[in-house]
Amino acid sequence: MGDHHPCRNPWQTLGSNLPPKQPIEAWARAAGMDWQIRETPVRFLSEQAGALGAIQTFDEQKVLYRSDTQLPLSVVSARYQVVQPREVLEFYRDLVAVSGYELETAGVLKAGRRFWALARTGQETVLKGRDLVRGYLLLASSCDGSLATTATPTTVRVVCQNTLGIALNGATGAVKVPHSTRFDAQAVKQQLGVAVSQWDSFMYRMKTLAERKVKRHEAMNYFLKVLCHADGPGDGRMKLSNERALKKVQALYDGRGRGAEVGASQDTAWGLLCAITEFVDHERRARSPEYRLDSAWFGPGAQLKQRALDQALAMVA
Repeated sequence: MGDHHPCRNPWQTLGSNLPPKQPIEAWARAAGMDWQIRETPVRFLSEQAGALGAIQTFDEQKVLYRSDTQLPLSVVSARYQVVQPREVLEFYRDLVAVSGYELETAGVLKAGRRFWALARTGQETVLKGRDLVRGYLLLASSCDGSLATTATPTTVRVVCQNTLGIALNGATGAVKVPHSTRFDAQAVKQQLGVAVSQWDSFMYRMKTLAERKVKRHEAMNYFLKVLCHADGPGDGRMKLSNERALKKVQALYDGRGRGAEVGASQDTAWGLLCAITEFVDHERRARSPEYRLDSAWFGPGAQLKQRALDQALAMVA
């Protein structure tokens, strides 16, 4: 067994565990989401001959602010369709009641500019007898225009709490609703039904990764392609930050990663993919754990994981 650190669960650290079978109000309180986004037109003071002039209104934009603290969140277009934090929790109400989902964690990022909830779908698969992977659904939204309301079918590898969005044939299973249109929860759930039903197909592909043995030079080429967009050790485009990342993922793959000793990941394409997802979720340099989680789910970290998945699947194509 490698000398790995005990793996932290980043979203439980940054969010709140939600007690099962509670009303939405209790969930909202527990998650710090029991406030509303309010809006007001943008107003400004015009100056007249060196003195303060009249208060003018700029109708094409509005200010969004928190109802509890009155703190400003963003300035957006007047056409911007707001999604409330409570709507993210409400989205899961019938999924929990009817479809057996279990809402586990929820929270806010960036002082309320983003909010999210994560629910277990009840789906799970074990790779090679020991490596347990569970199905989740991540729903998140923003109120600063930086993120469409996005529902993402996600896998969580239990041994290391790594997350990976479900994607087949290079296409993500995420459903996105831009803030230029109204968020229709039922329509999103209908679209998601297709994505969630892809679990078996996706996990079958993960099993093929766990069966695909990898030679030393293949592992190096894989990490170069994923991290550096390079095709071999002689490619001169590597930056210092990429070199650090390369050393880190190689160490995770070679036995220091949580679960690296599990048969499914030892010297396999699944192990290569898990080294990248653990690096992105737990090890990648970031200003704070909040920034790392935001990147891993919605930003450059999520894109890196998608590239890692594509490259791993190419090895078994």
